[in-house]
Amino acid sequence: MSDSSRDTAEGAGWGAAERGAYRRLMPDHVEKLFWFDPGTMWAARNGVLASWFGDPTGRTRGRWVAEREAAGAPADKVIRQHEGERFSFMVIGDPGEGDDSQYAVVPGFLKVSQGTDFAVITSDVIYPVGATDDYGPKFFRPYQDYPAPIYAIPGNHDWYEDLGAFMRVFCDDAPPLAAEPKPRPLTRAWWRTLLWHRPRPADEELLAQARKLRSAPEQRAVQPGPYWAIDAGPVRIVGIDTGLLGTIDAEQGAWLREVSRGPRPKILVTGSPLYVDGEHHPCPVEGGGTVDDVVRDPAHHYVAAIGGDIHNYQRYPVDVGGRTIQYVVAGGGGAFMHATHTIPRVSVANVTEDDFRCYPLRGDSLAFYSRLYGRRLRLPRLLTLTAAEATAVITERLGIRPGRTPSADTPVTRRARLVATLLGTGSRPDRGSRFRLPVKKIYTQLFSPGSVSYSPPFFKCFLRLDVTPEAVRLRCFAATGNRPQELDPPVEDEIVIPLA
Repeated sequence: MSDSSRDTAEGAGWGAAERGAYRRLMPDHVEKLFWFDPGTMWAARNGVLASWFGDPTGRTRGRWVAEREAAGAPADKVIRQHEGERFSFMVIGDPGEGDDSQYAVVPGFLKVSQGTDFAVITSDVIYPVGATDDYGPKFFRPYQDYPAPIYAIPGNHDWYEDLGAFMRVFCDDAPPLAAEPKPRPLTRAWWRTLLWHRPRPADEELLAQARKLRSAPEQRAVQPGPYWAIDAGPVRIVGIDTGLLGTIDAEQGAWLREVSRGPRPKILVTGSPLYVDGEHHPCPVEGGGTVDDVVRDPAHHYVAAIGGDIHNYQRYPVDVGGRTIQYVVAGGGGAFMHATHTIPRVSVANVTEDDFRCYPLRGDSLAFYSRLYGRRLRLPRLLTLTAAEATAVITERLGIRPGRTPSADTPVTRRARLVATLLGTGSRPDRGSRFRLPVKKIYTQLFSPGSVSYSPPFFKCFLRLDVTPEAVRLRCFAATGNRPQELDPPVEDEIVIPLA
């Protein structure tokens, strides 16, 4: 097994490593995505409008679900996928930028996924607005050689065009929804409707050609709607759609409570993680209660909750009434990297630093962003920290045991402390993907964190879960964009979750 970032700096992808062969998989032309381009921000305005003028996601989702049921989708929204006692599946989160950092994940993903029964995408299948025309280079092409079905739950970016493209691709080419009645003039709903971003007309020939890349019968996956459950082997996997603002509507909440009943062990997959950046985000349900109330209820037998939206890996083993639920963030499948060096010393729900795991390690995250800003601001000698320098200053600043021991002769200089302060070490960043950007938290967002501006290591990741009647083995694998990690993806975290 190859070194991981916890073993050596080379295992993290630092050094003069050979770039991987993933570029052979990419289209000849890749459209660059810059998040602070005015056109991109304007197209992705619906999240802001929903927070200002009311969120229509629940109503729209209800109409989609009703259309699918009328077309014959099962009312319980349960997919019977695998009948054996043992099976394996992949989880990949927030993949769809369509550039180097998405395609860099693919070779390792294909290698590690051999023998798995299906895959799940958790949150933000397609950036920036979930458009139909983007599914070719950002979904069908990168995963054309994965031989099994791929299911998905939408993220907020998939909702920026009212989920139309997502429903077409994953829900048996669901027809478009009829237009809703126009609201009364000058009401909040009227302003929202006036400013709302609407789907662009799709290029049907382009979509038809893209579908051919994953057209084998064994690759076919038809889901009953944007939220669903999969019964496979001894477990039930429950996927929920948290829409534009990280909440769920009353109808979906009632379904979640119903589908969670019974002694069968369950794994939640959600577009918004319940624990992230050292904080608890229980996810409100319209009408009262939270998603985490359902997960914590001992009668429901949840053993893990895996969320996307945040573009890195984090794991919080939370004790809930004498049993442990693994709360996981797994959004590192392709989009720009959210910093981990901004996560403060962890102390939440009795989870301490000794229990917490993240990828990239905080020191690697700080080194990554220092290099990025050194290049962007043309101040490399001032701002760029080596991985060893960044690890040493993180260890001093947070008073934690480093994930990878720095060299004994690595000094913590005044310059390193200044760079760590400027880049927000130990102070929580904004979650970024919904454009809430307080001035003091812009440090990792300032110059459009588009992945096209990165060079390896990218610090991407994906999960493999192997299920038996006794336990779930969860492993987080790294993808850096460098050849060594492409040939032999290192395991960055591993946990065996008992099902008894």
